[in-house]
Amino acid sequence: MLMRTLARAPIAQRLRAGRGLRETAPRKSHAHWKAPTNRPDPIQLLIESDAGRIPKLLPIRYGRMQQSPFAFLRGAAAVMAFDLAETPRTGLRVQACGDCHIMNFGAFATPERNLVFDINDFDETIPAPWEWDVKRLTVSIEVAGRSAGIKSRYREHAVRAAVRSYREHLGEYATMPSLEVWYERIDFQQLLDRVPGPKNRRRDRRVSERARRKTVPNNLLPSMAAKDKTKIKDEPPLIYHLPSQRTSAYLRRAASIFKRYRTSLHESYRVLLDRFELLDVAFKVVGIGSVGTFCEVALFRDAQDAPLFLQIKEARASVLEPYAGRSVFSTHGQRVVYGQRLMQASSDIFLGWTVGLEPGRHFYVRQLRDMKIPMPVDTEDPTDLAYFADACGWALARAHARTGDPAMIAGYLGSSDAFDDAIVKFAKDYADQTESDYSALLKAIKSGRIKVAR
Repeated sequence: MLMRTLARAPIAQRLRAGRGLRETAPRKSHAHWKAPTNRPDPIQLLIESDAGRIPKLLPIRYGRMQQSPFAFLRGAAAVMAFDLAETPRTGLRVQACGDCHIMNFGAFATPERNLVFDINDFDETIPAPWEWDVKRLTVSIEVAGRSAGIKSRYREHAVRAAVRSYREHLGEYATMPSLEVWYERIDFQQLLDRVPGPKNRRRDRRVSERARRKTVPNNLLPSMAAKDKTKIKDEPPLIYHLPSQRTSAYLRRAASIFKRYRTSLHESYRVLLDRFELLDVAFKVVGIGSVGTFCEVALFRDAQDAPLFLQIKEARASVLEPYAGRSVFSTHGQRVVYGQRLMQASSDIFLGWTVGLEPGRHFYVRQLRDMKIPMPVDTEDPTDLAYFADACGWALARAHARTGDPAMIAGYLGSSDAFDDAIVKFAKDYADQTESDYSALLKAIKSGRIKVAR
């Protein structure tokens, strides 16, 4: 009730209220991680999270998680969700990303065809404590740095860059009018101009220019479509047609699902979608944490033979639900779309949701790889990691400022390094936990408890 009462209070009052939260949750209380005595077996948590996934794809999922502690962390959101619920919290909530690791940030095209930098994955989004996103992000930076062989002092510098960027930008957003915060976006060109070193700036500008040239007709169609350009090319085991997907009956059923999806779009975008005809649908394996969930790619074509690729991805209950509360939406596809539209500065015009023909299967729909630019998380250059970490902290602060109370969070964080110091310590401790859990996965694979694709 206090939070609602203060929502429209003067900034100074909300800043004071945020500072007051330090009495019940001191900033230094975030510094330590020690596994509680009631912590479940992490491998059992992963196995339980496999319920409802496609069994034959699970060896691919665990084969990808086997690659490194960082790959394990990406696929183990359910494990970290349990652990985050055991950590101190202020009581302030935001629309959380829910799976806030650094591979879920990047550059992509807005509907106006400008490149922006933002969070780009929202499968686990739900209202939750803001601290959980910050902690998962910084742990992922520490673990990625270890996996890349970066020295400890440079990893700490990158973690500090992320949390300092988050804290300082939250402080800026706390004093900005609400509309200015809402209109705020991170132009990718701004980030390129800040890249340390002329050699790195030239490299990243080349990457940016290649992405701008990667339009769907010129790039995605030749790589994904068969020779006649009316079918999706099979590339098993990652893209392939199920036997049922080769029938006209399946296309009719898919068309009915897209008809439901159409109603979730803004009226103006429905007009655009209606110009395209559905030609083909194929199964697609994506990511690490998502492997085993139902995902398809659909090929459409307009009257000028220009293609449109849409991804139809299953939306399951957020891993945070047991600890943050159930979603208020009737379908998880709608939950994902709502969270994405709320947190992103600019979202895909084809972003929408639907439900499957099978009871209980929920989906969200978006364009496939629209001018996306991958970030250098596997780099051995510590300046690259710190630069990217800073950008991630900025993007997360902007998203939380849109969906929570930036003044209260900023009041809690303050202007000193106290919170930064605590999170640096937490990131190290939880990275050790991740490496321990990763070792447990390797043992489970060796014993045959977990099967992997060879």
